[in-house]
Order: sequence, then C-alpha cells, then structure tokens
Amino acid sequence: MLDINYLRKNPEEIKTKSADKGIDVDTDKIIELDKRHRELQQGIQSLRAERNKAAKEKDIEKGKEVKEKLASLENEFTSVDNELNTLLLQIPNIAKDDVKAGKDESENEVIKTVGEKPEFSFKPLDHVELGEKLDIIDIERAAKVSGTRFAYLKNEAVLIEFALIQFAFETVIKEGFIPVIPPEIINSDIMRSLGYMENGGDDDMFHLKDDDKVLVGTAEHSIVPMHKDEVLEGKKLPLRYVGFSSAFRREAGSYGRDTRGILRVHQFNKVEMVSFVSEERDDEEHEYLLSLEEKFFKELGIPYQVVKMCTGDLGFPAARKYDIEAWIPSQGKYREVTSVSTVTDFQSRRLNIKYQEGGSKEFAYVLNGTAFAIGRTLIAILENYQQKDGSIIVPEVLRKYINIDKITAKSS
Repeated sequence: MLDINYLRKNPEEIKTKSADKGIDVDTDKIIELDKRHRELQQGIQSLRAERNKAAKEKDIEKGKEVKEKLASLENEFTSVDNELNTLLLQIPNIAKDDVKAGKDESENEVIKTVGEKPEFSFKPLDHVELGEKLDIIDIERAAKVSGTRFAYLKNEAVLIEFALIQFAFETVIKEGFIPVIPPEIINSDIMRSLGYMENGGDDDMFHLKDDDKVLVGTAEHSIVPMHKDEVLEGKKLPLRYVGFSSAFRREAGSYGRDTRGILRVHQFNKVEMVSFVSEERDDEEHEYLLSLEEKFFKELGIPYQVVKMCTGDLGFPAARKYDIEAWIPSQGKYREVTSVSTVTDFQSRRLNIKYQEGGSKEFAYVLNGTAFAIGRTLIAILENYQQKDGSIIVPEVLRKYINIDKITAKSS
C-alpha cells in the first residue's frame, strides 16, 4: 500500500506509473473517496463529542437525535472505508526512477553477461534426456501419480539438491543471515497483504478454500510477515534471513509453455533471502543481494546474464527487479534462474512492520532474492556440464558436500 499522503499530492504520477505496469488506477475516484472519508471521520468525532456532552447534561432528546445522526454517519463511513481500502489495495507499488518504462519482457535490459558458454563436440542433450538416461529425473511416473508439471528427483539429483542448499546456507550465514525453515501454508489475508493476490496474482496460487489459506510460492511469503505488527530495532538493521521451503505455483497463464521437463513445474524447492532495511540502505542492499546471487553462479561455473526488468514485467509489489538468467545449451538461450527485488515500504505498510531509530518510527524497506530455485539450477548444471559419454561433471564447489565428481549411467 502506498503512502496516502503521497497519493494525495501526486495522483497523476500514481496513475501514470501504475499504467506503466499495465494497471489502470482511478486516482480521481480514490481522492474523492479519501476526501469523503476524512469528512466523515471529522463528523463522527464531532457527533461523539456532542453525544458525550448530552449524556453529561442528561439531555435525553438531544442524545437521541445525536445517536441517530451518528449511526447514519458510521454506516456511511464503513461503506466508504471498505470501498477506499479496496481501491488502495489495487494500486501497485510504483517503479523506481531508474527503471525503464516498457510494456513486457521484450523490453527488459541485459546489463551484464558473465562466463563462457560451453562448446561441445557433440549435439548436447536437454535435461530431460540426460535425467532419464542417468536415472535421476523421472517425469513419467510423476505424471502417473500427480499429473503434469511434476517430477521425481532421484539418486544424484537429490544429492545435488541438498548440496546446493548447504552451499547457499553456508555462504550467507557467514554474511550474517539468520537461517529459517518457515511455514508453507499461510493465511489468505497475509498473502493479500504482501501484494501478490491483486491483478490476477491469486490465479497462480494453490488455495485451501475450506481453511482460507494458500500454499506459498516462495519462502519470502511466510518470512516477511514474521514481523507483522512489530517495531524492529533500528540498530539491528539490516535484518537478514535465509529460508528454505517448497514453492507451489499453478503456472496460470503458461499453458503450453515449457511443458517439457522441470523448468516450469507446480512444485519445486527454493532457498530464499529476505532483508529488512532502512530507506537509505535500500538501493545498496539490492545490489548486495544481487552480488550474492552472482557469486553462486560464478562459483558453480554457469554462464549467465543479469537482466533488469522494465515496468511491464516488474510485478505488482516490486519497485525494481533483476533476474539472473543461466545459459541453457539445449535451448540456445538464457533462462531465468533467480530474481531479486526491492518492494520498498510497500509490504511493510500493509503488514505494519516498522523500525525505530531514536525517537521516530518508520516503515521498514523489504527486499527478497532467490539464492537457488533448485530445479532450474539443476537444469543449468546438467546441461552445461554434460560430457560426450552422457555423464555429468559435478561442479567443483559442490563436491565437498556429496563426494561425487561425476554422475554416470547406472549399470543394469
């Protein structure tokens, strides 16, 4: 939720920047409702004072008259308050000034390319062929049990998953991150407060309707609201967490896209980073989290590029977002493997998360970044490290966790 005072002063900017995200916001109606909302508040306060005065003076007739007027105003206030809050929640976070205005992902900016693409003396296989030949990915049996967009990871793929988790946790715990395994089911109102249910976002979630809950799409969804209605100590910022969880996504709107393999699935595991900082530290923290994501892929030896999202591909709560895209040889292109965003104070306003520095209390700025989306990272490893004989070299940085140098076909 945006600062209402900022909206009152800058309605045209809010309208324009929302449109840059492809979202139509009627700021004229919001300003009108806000004005009426404040008038009703003042009227109610005045009538309550009159009611108290009448009671003190034991003026029964006056008290009855004021009570009827008060009931009418309170009813109208409830109606206006509900409508205003509904419209306010539909306003996206506005993009930072350095974010390019653009309609969709085709206008995103590649700001850095790192690493040499592997050169093969053979036609490289995709991760599905490799996974099946090595008996480490089983999609056919998963479809039998769970349907499409699911997979079993087996044998060395499981070991690599846990190695990636250990690698990420060891790296960022040394940086002062607090490790956490969060709940994977959260209340619907919490997800709404995070800003992920507006603009069709709830279509991509798995809902537990009988319980009014949803499955998380990333650990961030349950880590950020840990501090709902709390005041953090300013001297302890930045407050950083690293969490592991499964992630659940319906992949609404992706019908027919990436149906082969484990690139776009309904369930996968992630290691996620979350930071709470002061406003002054926001940009610096964003670059810091991006540097950690780059560190992971540099140490894995995976070629990648850093992409800065334009407004049309930014998402509802984000004010700035970078993706890291890894090189996928079988597709001959880079594909997203991680992202890192600042949502500024957008989520903290909705969740009432503040920090205190001296005598003043301010809303915290919140950032989130993926350390590893395991399935996509596994794809990048399998395809970039494949050998002519069909084996896979294990990246050196992971070998100490699993004591395996190479994945080879199982003997029959």
